[in-house]
Amino acid sequence: MVVESVVAAKRYATAPRRGAVTRVLENERWFAFFLLLPTAVLLGLFMAYPFVKGVLLALSDAKVGVPGSFVGLQNFAALLNDSIFRIAVWNTIVYTVVTTVFKLALGLWLALLLNRHFRGKAVTRAFVLLPFIIPTVLSTFAWKWMFDPTFSVINWTLFHLGIIRTRINWLGDPGLALISVIIVNIWRGVPFYAISLLAGLQTINPELAEAAAIDGARPWQRFRYITWPLLLPVTMVVVLFSVIQTFADFQLVYVLTGGGPANATQLFATYAYQIGVGTGLLGEGAAISLAMFPVLLVVVVVQLLYIRRVEIH
Repeated sequence: MVVESVVAAKRYATAPRRGAVTRVLENERWFAFFLLLPTAVLLGLFMAYPFVKGVLLALSDAKVGVPGSFVGLQNFAALLNDSIFRIAVWNTIVYTVVTTVFKLALGLWLALLLNRHFRGKAVTRAFVLLPFIIPTVLSTFAWKWMFDPTFSVINWTLFHLGIIRTRINWLGDPGLALISVIIVNIWRGVPFYAISLLAGLQTINPELAEAAAIDGARPWQRFRYITWPLLLPVTMVVVLFSVIQTFADFQLVYVLTGGGPANATQLFATYAYQIGVGTGLLGEGAAISLAMFPVLLVVVVVQLLYIRRVEIH
């Protein structure tokens, strides 16, 4: 008994003492707080602060080098009488809707093809991702060369096929410029849809389609009543991200046309940059940028509600 008491006393005496930091981290609430703190700081610095600063600029007449004073909603009221702003609104809506529809259709078609078993499937999947992983500016410069009226490989091909007889100025013609920009955006965005939807298809149990096939369901019926309903939640999330990204697109349009010719490809982002940075009217540029926020907010809320409804049913 005496020996056991001595050993127990030594164990008690040599047990590590917990410091103040250890005791704090053992508390789940404090531990969760410290885990979330870096994310909260980053979001505050790089998202909340620029947003609040943008709102303050939009409510002022600030210019480059001039702090400006509070003018209320004057900048937003001026936009209502701005014909170029109305063109930018229409172009942005057309650009977002058309590209989203084509990217969804082509991406879904490509995902269904890649979901089949064939030789070289892994290499093909990696190759499909190329347009998405190449830097936007680099790939856009390549497209700018292909749309060049003098050196265009597209014009050369169409001319030698006998389809055209004169050079087509793809980016210089107001009627073709927006179509050209839309084509490039679709080319770049389809891989994102394809890979994302392919990941969704991989989660669907193939035995469901096999059982339906045994019962006599045709390929279209298997897709309509099995694949599509199970893939719909993933599709809605992908469309949500794509709409947000496309609505605020800047690099692609700025490199290809800079918003021209004659504002034919002017979008929210390019017009805000042109006014805010190009002319130095920071207040008006910030107001143009913020004008897209309510539209995006409505789109996001509607899609999130729809996603929740789909998941419940």
